Amino acid sequence: MYLQKLSLVNFKNIESQTFDFQQKINCFVGNNGVGKTNVLDAIYYLSFAKSYFNPVAVQNIKHDAPFFMVEGSYLLHKREEKILCSLKRGQKKVLKRNGTAYDKFSEHIGQFPLVIISPSDRDLIIEGSERRRKFMDSVISMQDTLYLQNLIAYNKVLSQRNALLKYFALNRTFDALNLKVYDELLIKHGAIIHQKRTNFLKEFTPIFDEKYQLISGKKEDVKLTYKSQLSTVDFETLLQQNLEKDRMLQYTSVGIHKDDLGFEIDTFPIKKFGSQGQQKSYLIALKLAQFQFIKQQSKVVPILLLDDIFDKLDELRVSQIIDLVNKDEFGQIFITDTHYNRTEEVIKKSEKPYQIFQL
Repeated sequence: MYLQKLSLVNFKNIESQTFDFQQKINCFVGNNGVGKTNVLDAIYYLSFAKSYFNPVAVQNIKHDAPFFMVEGSYLLHKREEKILCSLKRGQKKVLKRNGTAYDKFSEHIGQFPLVIISPSDRDLIIEGSERRRKFMDSVISMQDTLYLQNLIAYNKVLSQRNALLKYFALNRTFDALNLKVYDELLIKHGAIIHQKRTNFLKEFTPIFDEKYQLISGKKEDVKLTYKSQLSTVDFETLLQQNLEKDRMLQYTSVGIHKDDLGFEIDTFPIKKFGSQGQQKSYLIALKLAQFQFIKQQSKVVPILLLDDIFDKLDELRVSQIIDLVNKDEFGQIFITDTHYNRTEEVIKKSEKPYQIFQL
């Protein structure tokens, strides 16, 4: 699979622009603020129908413009596929494949697999558990539609249960039978999600460890762990034990929506004890493991987006990444950088066909 052509209209700071892409490596070079990352985000939009950087869809429309449009032409399984995503102010987002609109955007997830590596990935380390859960969910959802369906259903029931707890508090009432209906649904969907997350980590962790050792030159030991309340106590018991707490807080305080991933380096939390270079290597290894996992599961080579990854990495780690990218396991790659000469020098070492767009 590869993206042949990209057309943008009123997307972020880009008024109108079309790109024809090389099948292997495509680079966007220019000063900060010219829109390099926005082009990568547009490619991301075609796979996920949302921005990687700004979840508020209307804010991706160019200032004072009435709408935005992102259109891509792919070659997938020797067949041309056209994806169009557009949004008009005050209306719902539209996603079309070969001219036919999707009823549910979730049906599109995983059809055009993609992995992005960006400086904003540091949020995985420094922010709370929600960011790490979303990473885990996105990787599993790319190749497991049943998981995505259960996740959507779980979050809907969770929202309804929280609304009911608020209603009880406001009206100084309580209906145990009514609450039990939501508890049973949470338990049903939560058990499936927990099992699939557990299975995923068993497969994913060895891949991640291998990637980190390649990038770091086997300098450090790293660990990736799945942290879940359901690993020690069944969900039904958890809900019963925390019922009074939930009534007081007016929201559901336990469940798989509290799961987390533990990131460690040499047995210590990487957030506190990892250097900037080690943290970046950890994140790149996570994303390259994501790439390999999705490729194995979907039998399609994902597109790889590398946003400003050469910054803050020493020469050894950069060369290790290029050696990895040079392998035939990768398909189409998009890279952004601020330094033309550095980009060209690094890319030439890959010995793959490339083109550089200077923005």
